Parts: sequence; structure tokens; C-alpha cells
Amino acid sequence: MLEPVITAWKATHPSASGHQGAYDMREIVNAILYQGRTGCQWDYLPHDLPPRNAVYYYFAKWRE
Repeated sequence: MLEPVITAWKATHPSASGHQGAYDMREIVNAILYQGRTGCQWDYLPHDLPPRNAVYYYFAKWRE
């Protein structure tokens, strides 16, 4: 359900450098959902998820 929304968002918000991103968008969404479900601080996301700054970047952009 989220893949078309994320794909459309990425198409309208291309990177200035043309970089496609180092992390799978599904993992970014998983990390945001994990943080919302557990309420943990961003710094304490599990290490098997993308880094905090990458996850928070997308969270902040999508929140706007």
C-alpha cells in the first residue's frame, strides 16, 4: 500500500545530487513505525534498521 505513495513522493522530490539513497525505503518505513510503536528515542533505534539521521530525515520531510 505504501510503495506507490513513496515512489510518487520520491519522483516529485529528487535528490539535488541525483543520489537514489543508500537505504531501502521499506526499512525507513519500518524504522518510523518501530519508533512510533515503541516510543523509543531516535538514538536508540535497533542497529538492524537504518541510522537515526537517515530515518529522521524522511520522518521530518513526510511530517511536513
